[in-house]
Amino acid sequence: MLDAFAKVVSQADARGEYLSDSQLDALSAMVADGNKRTDVVNRITSNSSTIVANAARALFAEQPQLIAPGGNAYTSRRMAACLRDMEIILRYVTYAIYAGDASILDDRCLNGLRETYLALGTPGSSVAAGVQKMKDAALAIAGDPNGVTKGDCASLMSEVGSYFDKAAAAVG
Repeated sequence: MLDAFAKVVSQADARGEYLSDSQLDALSAMVADGNKRTDVVNRITSNSSTIVANAARALFAEQPQLIAPGGNAYTSRRMAACLRDMEIILRYVTYAIYAGDASILDDRCLNGLRETYLALGTPGSSVAAGVQKMKDAALAIAGDPNGVTKGDCASLMSEVGSYFDKAAAAVG
């Protein structure tokens, strides 16, 4: 995994070039927004159990067949596995947010996940719906302007949403 800085530097190095003004400006903007990024990660992390539990609760209310006898989340063991997977996806989304790069999410979490769910007979569309519910909850918590670094967070919230969208698309 490369963070945004290492990625830009390694790409320039591979081309034998100096960093361009636009690359330096983009990295400077990322540093300037570092406190906001840290606030977002802290908020999501400190509320992760609530985000996962509420997303699962909403998913099972919409798709009760998942928790009915024979459903993919029926029995406490399967339910625990479902919650564990949602927690893992959320954790890797926070890593991507902090790094400002989705490669860790792709490499360590999403790569091969759809195939795993297919092999287990887990409906990917249900997993994707759960990820979208986590996205909604995480954006509501992270986007709350109280008690965080002031400033425009629209682009950061869009970035956060894009990591959840990437995860939902990878499993759905």
